[in-house]
Amino acid sequence: MVNEPTRSPLLSIVVPVHGVEAYLYQCLESILGGLSAAEAAEVELVAVDDASPDRCGEMLRSYAAGRPQVRVVSLTRNVGLGLARNAGLAEATGRYVWFVDSDDWLPPGALPVVLARLRRDEPDVLLVDHLRVHEGGRLEVDASSHLLRGVDGCVRLADRPELLRVQHTAWNKVVRRAFLDELELRFHPGWYEDIPFSHPLLIAADRIGVLDRVCYHYRQGRLGAITSTRSGRHFDAFVQYERLQQWVAERVTEDWIRTDLFGLMINHYLVVVGNDGRVHPRLRRGFFRRVAEHYRRYLPSGGYARPGGVAGLKHRLVARDSYLAYKTLRRAHRLAGSLRPASPAGAAAPDAASGGNGPLAAGTAAAPAGADQGSALAGRG
Repeated sequence: MVNEPTRSPLLSIVVPVHGVEAYLYQCLESILGGLSAAEAAEVELVAVDDASPDRCGEMLRSYAAGRPQVRVVSLTRNVGLGLARNAGLAEATGRYVWFVDSDDWLPPGALPVVLARLRRDEPDVLLVDHLRVHEGGRLEVDASSHLLRGVDGCVRLADRPELLRVQHTAWNKVVRRAFLDELELRFHPGWYEDIPFSHPLLIAADRIGVLDRVCYHYRQGRLGAITSTRSGRHFDAFVQYERLQQWVAERVTEDWIRTDLFGLMINHYLVVVGNDGRVHPRLRRGFFRRVAEHYRRYLPSGGYARPGGVAGLKHRLVARDSYLAYKTLRRAHRLAGSLRPASPAGAAAPDAASGGNGPLAAGTAAAPAGADQGSALAGRG
């Protein structure tokens, strides 16, 4: 079922849906609930039922009844997050598009602020801040959030190169639809689909807007989420980074961008390989070998600035393809971590050296442009 749009809205919100029956209504209501009539007229919600095995399809059809701004796209087979987003994008009619995951939600008041900023600045990409929300309600500030401060109006990446280090997900970016079409950007199949999508947006944009306000709540620890699932599909990250590197090779001439992306790539790989919740121990050696292969293949000709401390040591071990030394270091660091006092509630996420899901290593988030952080950006996909 696809309701026909009655207008051309300012913003289309695309919500891919699969296996999230317990969270879906909260997500939908966080988007449309509480909007004024004028605000609601500027928004359409395109929900994609990605052949969900539960009651999600029925819930979407019920929610769309009597709501002309809600459109439901029903897929006959499960295609995965990236291709479901593409299916929703194909039906979207708004000048801007925002990809919101169906197990996440928007905090009250976020959408009117986003709409106002889109009208005021007319950016190619609008970056928004988020909070990680853990089971039990604990809120966690993302370690890259401070990079969103102090930007008034629109900038280019060359003006604020640190923005390349903001969480590399699709859901923290509201994108001008015509700009997406100009770049011919769409999501690829497989896990980690955000990698070859999000970075090109910032690199190519002439107008990057920054909204230093929490406009997104990112659910942590959900059963079935990619970042909580052990699977060989985490190897998809290599294919996605190869796609990104090909795009960069064809379109990017600035050495600092290549250098920064290389460091971020290695950081991200180290987060994944060190996380017991993602890579099974029997697959870790093979994953590490692939990291070392990409290190050799994509190392910038002028080198790059390695991070300090344990993170930098891990970079050196990757460069040498020294898995046994990495394994020993990882075990020692985890043992040391288990002996430290527990962090207080609300503390920053664990860094890559401890194998956590945190986006940036503590103490390195403010690294200068051209250097990389000691951890990585750990998105849902």
